[in-house]
Parts: sequence; structure tokens; C-alpha cells
Amino acid sequence: MQKSSSYVTTSDGVQIYYKDWGPKDAPVVVFSHGWPLSSDSWESQMIFLAAHGYRVVAHDRRGHGRSSQPWDGNDMDHYADDLASVIKALGLKNITLVGFSTGGGEVARYIGRHGTAGVKKAVLVSSVTPLMLKTATNQGGLPIEVFDGFRKASLDNRSQLYLDIASGPFFGFNRPGVKASEGLVQSFWMQGMQAGHKNTYDSIEAFSATDFREDLKKFDVPTLVIHGDDDQVVPIDAAGRAAAKLLKNAKLIVYPGAPHGLTDTHKDRLNQDLLDFVRN
Repeated sequence: MQKSSSYVTTSDGVQIYYKDWGPKDAPVVVFSHGWPLSSDSWESQMIFLAAHGYRVVAHDRRGHGRSSQPWDGNDMDHYADDLASVIKALGLKNITLVGFSTGGGEVARYIGRHGTAGVKKAVLVSSVTPLMLKTATNQGGLPIEVFDGFRKASLDNRSQLYLDIASGPFFGFNRPGVKASEGLVQSFWMQGMQAGHKNTYDSIEAFSATDFREDLKKFDVPTLVIHGDDDQVVPIDAAGRAAAKLLKNAKLIVYPGAPHGLTDTHKDRLNQDLLDFVRN
């Protein structure tokens, strides 16, 4: 593992881009982003917490944003190990890990594989944990046809797929009376198109079919679970509420009427909830 300005090179040669904002001697909050986005999706939370005296770090997952686009390794084990590489390269300690959607799975798998040494707290926001896919032991999950649809749409025209997701269920812009933000739609699309085609395709399986139930049982730090009860992408019953039941020391906060992309639509409330959690 090597470190250069704004990049960490992993043991398998993947370059991981990262942002490191705020005072370097301050308490650290590390962010993991969702699919098919990049660290840019955390800008509202990062600038807010940095302005309140925290050191905030976020990386672009392998295959996403400004990081390398490897053909292989687009799975949760590699995502978690890449996160570990960033944490080690920057010498981060006593950190609060924050994961949104797919990033919540990344945080869970990180703790499952690397433990909580150096981790003080964790936050799961609209997270895919504990398991999105419906299986014999997870009847509350979504049928595989949902994710096969994502895969087909990704191969057919992924640019249109991202526009459809962003202008519809992700931000709840398909709900009656909700005015769409063209800026948010374009930002989602731009981040998605910056990511690799193969990487985002493979990641659909990573976020939908990875079972995080055993990972969540290894959490031994205070954990905040935040989920909107109108999440059309990662339904709260199968995700936020189910995850909170598996965690030893968790607090669940439900945002009434909030969609999946609440990091933008409800950013002021989320920013304050994060600040309160890392302070106390």
C-alpha cells in the first residue's frame, strides 16, 4: 500500500482517490458513498462537519469517481479492504464510520473483516444492510428480478438508467407534489457516468446479494441507523429496521416521508443528527 497526494494505492494496484478536509488534529469522520456515486455525494455533510471542527475523509470506491477502474474485485470484501487501506495510509484513529446505501454495506463488511480497533462509532444511512435480496432465510428482501432489471437496464443504456433513478425514486421526485431538482438529477447522472461500466454493473450484485447479518453482529460500538420511511430503493422494513434489530448498541432514527437520497433532500436534519452523534 502506497500513499500519494489525494491517492492511496492498494496492495492489488488499485488507485483510490480520497478527500481529506478540516483540521488534521481533530476528531475524524470517514464517509463511504452509495452506488453509482462518488465521494462528491457527501459534500454537504463534509463541509458542514469540517466547519464545526471535524476532520472529514471520503474516498471514491474502486471503479467509481476518480479511482481506478479494475476489471476484477468489484465486491464488498475488496471495498472493505480498500477502506482499510485509506484508513491505514492516513493514520486515522478514533474514527466515526458513516456509510450511505452501498457504503453502509462497505462499513459493515469493514467491521466484519477488520474489527473496530480505531473505530469509535458507526452510522448507517439508508443502508443496504442486512441483506437486500429475498432468500429462503430473508423473506423480507426484494426479489432477484428487481436487480436483474437493474443489470439489464445498465447494459441497455446505463446513462438513461441513472437519469430514471435520479428523476424518480432516488430523491422521491416521482411522488405527487414533489418538485424535482434538475441540479440533483444531473449531479447523480454525472457521478454515475464517471464510474466504470463494468464496475457499476458488478456492484449491483455486491450491494444486493451480499449478506451482512454476521457483520452486523460484530459491531461493538455505538451505532446510529438513519432511514427514511418512504425509501423506494432500499425499503426501511427490510433494511433500517431489520439492521437495528441485529445491532447490539443501536439507535434508529426514522425520517418521516424521506426518500432514499436523504443526504440531499434532508441534509440539514442529517447534518445536525450526525453532529449530535459524533459530539456525544
